[in-house]
Formats: sequence, C-alpha cells, structure tokens
Amino acid sequence: MVSTSGRTPFWLKTNQFGIIPDHTPLANFYGGFAYYVPIGSKNSNWRFSSAVEIAANASARNEIMFPQINGAVQFKNWELFVGRKKQWVGLADSTIGSGSYIWSNNAMPIPKIQIGTIGFVSIPFTDGLLSFNGFYSEGHFESDRQTTSNLKLHQKMLYVRLGRKHSRVKLYGGFNHQVQWGGRSPYLTIDGKMPKGWANYYRIITGKPGDANAIVNDFDDGNRVGNHLGTIDLGMEIETYATSFFLYRQNIYEDGTLYALTNLRDGLNGIRIRRNNSYGAAFEVTEAVFEFLFTKDQGGPEFNVENYVKRRGDFGRDNYFNNSQIRDGWSYYNRGIGTPFISPTSDTEFRWPKYADFFTSNNRVSAFHAGLRGRLLEDIFWVSKLSYTTNIGTYDAPFPETIKQFSGLISLQRRIKTLEGMTIRASFAADIGQLYRTSYGGMIGLRKDFTTGKNRSERGRN
Repeated sequence: MVSTSGRTPFWLKTNQFGIIPDHTPLANFYGGFAYYVPIGSKNSNWRFSSAVEIAANASARNEIMFPQINGAVQFKNWELFVGRKKQWVGLADSTIGSGSYIWSNNAMPIPKIQIGTIGFVSIPFTDGLLSFNGFYSEGHFESDRQTTSNLKLHQKMLYVRLGRKHSRVKLYGGFNHQVQWGGRSPYLTIDGKMPKGWANYYRIITGKPGDANAIVNDFDDGNRVGNHLGTIDLGMEIETYATSFFLYRQNIYEDGTLYALTNLRDGLNGIRIRRNNSYGAAFEVTEAVFEFLFTKDQGGPEFNVENYVKRRGDFGRDNYFNNSQIRDGWSYYNRGIGTPFISPTSDTEFRWPKYADFFTSNNRVSAFHAGLRGRLLEDIFWVSKLSYTTNIGTYDAPFPETIKQFSGLISLQRRIKTLEGMTIRASFAADIGQLYRTSYGGMIGLRKDFTTGKNRSERGRN
C-alpha cells in the first residue's frame, strides 16, 4: 500500500477492523482460521466454534495484532462467546455503507464475554411472524489509553422483526446501549477513581442517574455514572422478485436530548438496493447504498445543568463521542468505534485546532455517502465508495469556516487459477479537501481461502 502524502487515504484504512495504520508505505500480512464442530453426536444442536486472525504490518512502525481471537459455545441459534469477535451493531448496511453510527467495523474488536442470539430468533407461539435479535455483554478497553485506564464496557442490544424470514415486507425496530465506566481518570473524579461496584453497576445497566457511593463528586452525582451512548433504530425491508430494498434510520442518544426530542435532526438515514438476479451483462450494478448522516444539532448550543438534572429544558451540546470525564472518548486504540466520519483529533490536528485532549475535534458533521457494488466482464467484481462531508468542529471549539471533504475508493478483484483459485485485488483511493491531507493512494493484494469439507458443512449450518 502506497500514497502520495505518506498518510493512508480514508477509505483504504476505514472499516477494516483497525488493522490498517494511518501511514504508508506498508505491507500487510493477514491470516486466520475459523473452526466449527458439533458437541456430541453429528446432528447435535450444540456446537463449539473458534476463530483466530492475526495481522502484521511492515512499515515505519512494525506491529502485530489479533483482530479476532475467540471461542464460543452455540446451542441452536444462541451463543456464548469469550474474546475478540468481529461485530457491528444497529440497523444499517455493514458492507458498502459507511458503517453503523455507534458500532461499525472501524476499530479493532473489543474483548468481551457475550451471550445472545445468532441472527433473529422466532418468539414462541408467533409462528415466525415476530422475531428478536439481541445480546448482553461485558468487556474491557485497552490499558494504555490516552487519559483513562482500566475502563470497562457494558453493552446490550435488542431488535424486533415483524414479518417472517421470507415475507415480502418486514419491519424492524430496537435499540442498543453502551457504557464506558469503572476505570480511572484524572478528570472530575475523586482520587482518580471512577464509580464502580454492584450498586453502580445497577445504575449502569438501567441508566439511573447518580452515584451510589457514600462519597461522591458533583459530576457523578449529577449525571449518569459512566459514559452512556447508543441509538434507537427503525428499519423496513421490501422484497420483490428482482430487487430487495432496505430502509433504515438510526436516532442518536448520549444524554437526554433524544428523550426531550431536541436532537431529532441528528442520525443516520440510509437505503440499500440489492438486485436478486444477475443477467451476465458486460457491466452490472448489483447493489447500491445511499446514506445521509447528520450530527450538527446535538440538541442545540445550550446546556443548563439544573434542567439536565430535572430532565427538562435546554441540555444540548451533546459533544458526540467525547466525554468530560473520559476524555479519550468513544474509541479503541485511537479509532472511533462508531461512524468513521467522526474522526480522531490526530487525523485533523495538522491543520485545524486541537480540542484540548478530547478524542475528536470534529463531531458536528454532515455526510453524504454512496456505496456501489457490481460485476465487470463476468469475472471481475468491483466496489466503489464515495463520500462528501461538511464539517464545523465542535460547539466548544468550532472551525473558523465550514470544512469540505471528499473521500473516494474504487476496488477491483478477480479470481485467478494460481493455487487452485486465488483472488487478486487492486484498489485506488483519494482524499481531496480541507479536513484531511490531500492524498492519493493504491493497494494491491492477494487472498487465498481454504475450506475443508467438514468445516464447509458445519459453517453452512450457521
């Protein structure tokens, strides 16, 4: 991978589970395995699965990472797993879209223990008309964060689907809830310690305000314990013979502005259009995603502490992905866990003011994104991602002017006969604008998949 500026273009490093660094030139070596096996008899409903993936970057700063390393026990459509596992959370396209607002595939997976469903599971006595998909998990952030340490993750989600698996029209709705809590921070704490313990854990999972400890500070006692954030999502899927349509909307919350209906302008809106049939034309578009993300409102410019405690009135300035106590914000190894359009300060400080030591200096964003996928000459597959954003910084540290940015990518891949079917891929990406360094870059890669007969049959059951 190379680039003209020495910085990796946006769409070459984004949504790669954190394995592509910010700088070029580099060589990336990536490998791994996934294993599925029944527990007991061959037709048992119990299964064991594991996955290990390793990524090594050879560049000015060599590094080795394990973006996936986990073990799981599965029973029918239920799963308990421990470790790092690739996931995304929310009703949004996870392939050629920009990524779910709160939990995309932009950062390396966080190690956790999780129990939940594998996809949607029918609710008893509804004959498949009503299904749900959810999980409950606890995790731990990296130890060498910028300002915090020993930070814990609480996460849960629940989505409901109205309509059977093969219904022409299906409706979706649900929520996700994430909390950073229980670690150490030099900001707004007593002796550097954030609230912890079982009494506060109850407040974490329920969102109840206030610190349960006998000795509290004003910040913890007047707010919810920890950094709470998530989305409430709605979606609709329409199936026709030739095409499927998926429409979605993610509504953002970080304090009470969504409850007070003062930040309804903010959120992710998208539509995915997918052709169900391919006709072998010389050039085909088989899938398209169009998205609009808006985060500039944040409940307005005013924040009134007294009204916030009473859950009424003006309490805007949500400051998405930043937190006054957890200054390194909604990030993992300095990558945003959610939408990549809210980027870390390290990506923009070369030109625009650094917002103290907060994670991001730019969370008031308007973004238009188009993702396209198709086929060329029958055996060449292509993907394109095109994004245009306007950026105005944060409420506390606004940019002196509206900053415009275009980032784009075109990628081609073809299966070749070498080693019984290897895939060769080439990509070109560009950043043009004022937010990031102007950069043009390219990547060429080779990939080989090996699947044994036993693993193939087991994976088919998933």
